[in-house]
Amino acid sequence: MLEHKIVYREPGRFAGWPANYGMWHWGQEIVAIFTEGTYQFSTVSHARDKTKPFATLQARSLDGGSTWIVEPFPGFVPGGRPLSADEHVLPELGLAAYLADHPDALADCPGNIPFTHPDFALMCARTGLDTGTQSFFYTTIDRCRSWQGPYRLPRFGQTAVAARTDYEVEDDRSCLLFLTANKQDGDEGRVFCARTTDGGRHFNCVSFIGEEPGPNAFAIMPSHLRFADGHYLAAIRCRGENHGKAPDSSWIDVYSSEDNAQTWQYLNRPVVYRQKTGGSNPPSMVHFPDDRIGLIYGNRDHPSTICARISHDRGKSWGEEVVLRSTGGTGDMGYTRAVVLEDGTLVTVYYLNDQPDGAGERFIEAARWQP
Repeated sequence: MLEHKIVYREPGRFAGWPANYGMWHWGQEIVAIFTEGTYQFSTVSHARDKTKPFATLQARSLDGGSTWIVEPFPGFVPGGRPLSADEHVLPELGLAAYLADHPDALADCPGNIPFTHPDFALMCARTGLDTGTQSFFYTTIDRCRSWQGPYRLPRFGQTAVAARTDYEVEDDRSCLLFLTANKQDGDEGRVFCARTTDGGRHFNCVSFIGEEPGPNAFAIMPSHLRFADGHYLAAIRCRGENHGKAPDSSWIDVYSSEDNAQTWQYLNRPVVYRQKTGGSNPPSMVHFPDDRIGLIYGNRDHPSTICARISHDRGKSWGEEVVLRSTGGTGDMGYTRAVVLEDGTLVTVYYLNDQPDGAGERFIEAARWQP
């Protein structure tokens, strides 16, 4: 089974980047978050109008991803500014500008977050990508019908932290966040783990994953899995120092930890983007009920596609690439989020364009697949 369902599509609009926000499910109920602004044709960048405001939207499905209802994000958004989208609007329209004048709009987390509540979810967000970027998080215990926060995250002694959502609930008071720090030169980035053991009041850095990348390179946007024996895997979006100048300069790396995220070992490179003009895209890693692992990602190489690879041995080796969606458009697409339902159906959301020249709105779609 492979089918595609529209989550959100409106003429003249740009909807994108669900990987920046999050996706959660409870049985057949699924929630995904994305951002939306004004479309403006471009062949060299994201096709959005930076002079117009963006907004944060939330989509919900009650039938395993077949149909969706979209509404504004039901949490407090400081100044009504977009979450995790400052780089896509003019500075005066961004969240960083608002927080500079209203620093109290971010609160210190009081702790006592009920991480193991059956209807719990957590979402990380950020003000931008550059030096000084501020990250924060929200929580919910009613399946995203309301959100508490935003609660500020520390910078952990880094030049900035540009957080996207990737976390592991460990017990009632403990949660491990997978975050991206900016490098010492201020550019993004390098992946690290931070843990709270007091219900979210304090977080401490646990470990970095891999070495700090060199100039023009980055390792960002992790997606992790934790197995019952405490073994972790983390897939990371990477680009090399020769990005944009040579083929094979962007890829996805996988790391492994066997000591509860204290140390990490490089495992392999299951995805390499072959075209120098394509660019990288973040991974989504999922665990199927039969113990297989899925790695879902956008491929911006022409012709741009949404793809998956399956591992039968906890990521030590990967099967052939499976194309879940061919776009016919440009590389302005991808940023997948994925969940696996109890019957083994994978549901992944992503943003897309489907015109051969990249004209037309960017929209959010869901693919439902049983591998």
